[in-house]
Amino acid sequence: MIRTVAALAGLAVTIPADLVAAGVAVVRGGRPATRRSDSPRTVLISGGKMTKALQLARSFHLAGHRVVLVESAKYRFTGHRFSRAVDRFHCIPEPTESGYARALLDVVLREGVDVFVPVASPAASIHDADARALLDPHCEVIHGDGDTVRMLDDKSRFSEHAAALGLRVPDWRRITDVQQIEEFDFPPGREYILKRISYNPVGRMDLTRLTRGTPAENLRFAQGLGISEDDPWILQQFVPGQEYCTHGTVRGGRLQVYGCCESSAFQVNYEMVDKPEILRWVDTFVSSLDVTGQLSFDFIESAADGHIYAIECNPRTHSAITMFYDHPDLAAAYLDDGHPVIVPSPTARSTYWIYHELWRLITESDRKARLRSIFRGKDAILTGWDPLPYLLVHHLQIPSLLVRNLLMRRGWSRIDFNIGKLVENGGD
Repeated sequence: MIRTVAALAGLAVTIPADLVAAGVAVVRGGRPATRRSDSPRTVLISGGKMTKALQLARSFHLAGHRVVLVESAKYRFTGHRFSRAVDRFHCIPEPTESGYARALLDVVLREGVDVFVPVASPAASIHDADARALLDPHCEVIHGDGDTVRMLDDKSRFSEHAAALGLRVPDWRRITDVQQIEEFDFPPGREYILKRISYNPVGRMDLTRLTRGTPAENLRFAQGLGISEDDPWILQQFVPGQEYCTHGTVRGGRLQVYGCCESSAFQVNYEMVDKPEILRWVDTFVSSLDVTGQLSFDFIESAADGHIYAIECNPRTHSAITMFYDHPDLAAAYLDDGHPVIVPSPTARSTYWIYHELWRLITESDRKARLRSIFRGKDAILTGWDPLPYLLVHHLQIPSLLVRNLLMRRGWSRIDFNIGKLVENGGD
């Protein structure tokens, strides 16, 4: 409780500074250049609490499309609903609730939606795929079908598919019983980690290493994870090296939006980097699937051999989409078949979330590097032509979630301003 009250007090103290920051942005003004569509459409975007949903809303709006945003009641105070880019906002059930698909269909029919672009949380991507059975007759859905999304979301099945294409992935085993850890012949000199197949919002940060030389510790660690047939895990080789993440938007198996940047376990800084081997990997993989949707990948560039290894696929929008904040063709690349692949504009500055940057400025030692990051980049939410989301994410959306947790006496591990939520056990 003390931690929650302290967070609320800290956000209250920064209101004057945020008002000044928003005011300066408004004075500087200016909208990014864009190309308006000759055939405006109504675009439905889910995941309204997340910055990536706001970014897509802005891009579609600037291209002349009408934007409808939806989110669950828990996040009804999202600051993004007040964006100038959002024409209508609706609350719908959580994706895990039985009425989710029907609620989406009701919005589609009521608003005359032409295209649905799910901005899915990890817990929602499969439910969005299943919702296509109701939505496909009424609008285009830029998301994979149920079978494809389930394969991509399953770390072991994804690795199997990639390996069958001759693409590099770390050595792996699907684990459904702790005894498999005891029986596994760990290769000398290699380290492995255990990762839950289903989404694990808190435990995903645990990279405890399992090796040939620590059999007792391996077994003890695995016994505490609840591994079973119904809750499978993947034993994956740990490859030391630089992490990278990508966002890709695909139409009919053809890559049309692509961004790549350095990554880490908790990544909130995005800047485009040119890694040809990663692009070839992604292009080969998506070409093997006749899918229209958003596919994001995590990679390791091995320090030992310099090659790229894909760790996992997340069949949903990546926050790296914020790198396209000034690209005039993002909406067209999402909506039009055969559009040439686009990458972030050469003029794009790296994106970040200022509260994360300020926290690291206070708590980390390399303050000069952090200051360089702040002054060379830009906040992913703040823009002069649309200032309200910045103010209301920090002073309505997040405070409302903190007050809710305070009243429910629930804990949390981290505030994620990017995703617009509190990271907590059992969260979305």
